[in-house]
Amino acid sequence: MAKEKRSFYGTGRRKGSIAKVTLTPGKGKVTVNGKDVHEYMPYEVLVMDLMQPLVVTKNETAFDVNADVTGGGFSGQTGAIRLGITRALLEYDKENEANEDSYRKILKANGFVTRDPRVKERKKYGLKAARRAPQFSKR
Repeated sequence: MAKEKRSFYGTGRRKGSIAKVTLTPGKGKVTVNGKDVHEYMPYEVLVMDLMQPLVVTKNETAFDVNADVTGGGFSGQTGAIRLGITRALLEYDKENEANEDSYRKILKANGFVTRDPRVKERKKYGLKAARRAPQFSKR
């Protein structure tokens, strides 16, 4: 029963965003930077995306999620929060890891455990962007 009273933490990163996520047993309230998730995120698709780890493990109403996120845009922040929620769920389910119905197996099968390493490529000198060269003129 002591397991139910604790908070579970996870840190997620995506692009330029870093999210510190706390899961506490509750009714399913999601808060991002002190605001309700629907108030903070401009698109419903982003809210659905960050809730995916809770949906596939059937914990939508079992935990309250509190996320503090900095950097990047809304898409990167959504990915960072999703990874943070995943890592917090893995911490919650640590003792059950070897079983067939463990959260790790479910989340890994859905591709939530792996961090997305893609970041913006830096601009190179002599070019207009990372790879975009100036227009070539024959004459």
